[in-house]
Amino acid sequence: MAVVTGAAGAAGPTGAAARDLAAARGRRRSRVAYLFLAPWILGVLGLTLGPMLASLYLSFTDYRLSGAPSWVGLANYQRMFTDDPRYWSSVWVTAKYVLLSVPLQLAFALAIAVFLDRGVRGLAIYRSVYYLPSLLGSSVAVAVLWRRLFSSDGLVVDVAGWVGIQMSGGWISDPERALDTLLVLNVWTFGSPMVIFLAGLRQIPDELVEAAKVDGAGAVQRFFRVVFPLLTPVVFFNLILQMIGAFQAFTPAYIVSAGTGGPADSTLFYTLYLFQSGFQAFDMGYASAMAWGLFVVIGAFTALNFAASRYWVHYGD
Repeated sequence: MAVVTGAAGAAGPTGAAARDLAAARGRRRSRVAYLFLAPWILGVLGLTLGPMLASLYLSFTDYRLSGAPSWVGLANYQRMFTDDPRYWSSVWVTAKYVLLSVPLQLAFALAIAVFLDRGVRGLAIYRSVYYLPSLLGSSVAVAVLWRRLFSSDGLVVDVAGWVGIQMSGGWISDPERALDTLLVLNVWTFGSPMVIFLAGLRQIPDELVEAAKVDGAGAVQRFFRVVFPLLTPVVFFNLILQMIGAFQAFTPAYIVSAGTGGPADSTLFYTLYLFQSGFQAFDMGYASAMAWGLFVVIGAFTALNFAASRYWVHYGD
């Protein structure tokens, strides 16, 4: 092996030997890295990518769990778009839920974050209390409580009677108001975006706000001309997360409607109808097609938001 001796008498490999030694060390480091990544890789392949590919195949079959899948081509997708009125009812209900609940939740969360950013005493306590509904909002227990509150003999009807508002029945039994109960529940779980908004507000330099104040800008002008443009990356982040979550909402509708999507399909979320098709009617082929339809819609809306963000989201540059 060729070696070179330095002034202190140290020797080391040179030329091709040095390159081989470095390559061997690189391979050892790579093997260690892949060893640590192995649980994640196995999880992605076995629990995410594998089931997705299986679902994609099943979406082109007639599969009802009792026998082998039979290939039907695009029949399930054709049924979705042309032969199933309940499918379009679920699409309409989900679209209303997403378009109404997400802006309302973000607006309420931003308002609370702006209020807390003014230096309220006990900020950590308020932040924890406001964040708690986000942890509980998707739970079965809260959905059961919500169903009880808005039932015909629930607290909401009683309070309305006390203030002179007569309600003939509960909200969850009225097709015109049943969806409103789920909208209110989603807005109530504003804690997660509120905490993110509050963190974003804390990153805005006070010098910019003070400079606008010196120039004569009022509180509303300072917010919409200075604060909100600097906060738009955080708004965009929250918008994407809450939009995807709203498309995937399931538990509240399932519990409030007792799994039926009623009354009159007024709370028939897309995910709830997918569950009914797959795990009640055991039509797994059709349910798989519905799942891929939801996947494509969420991806399309996310891509559309990213494309539109260049016109209203302002980054540091």
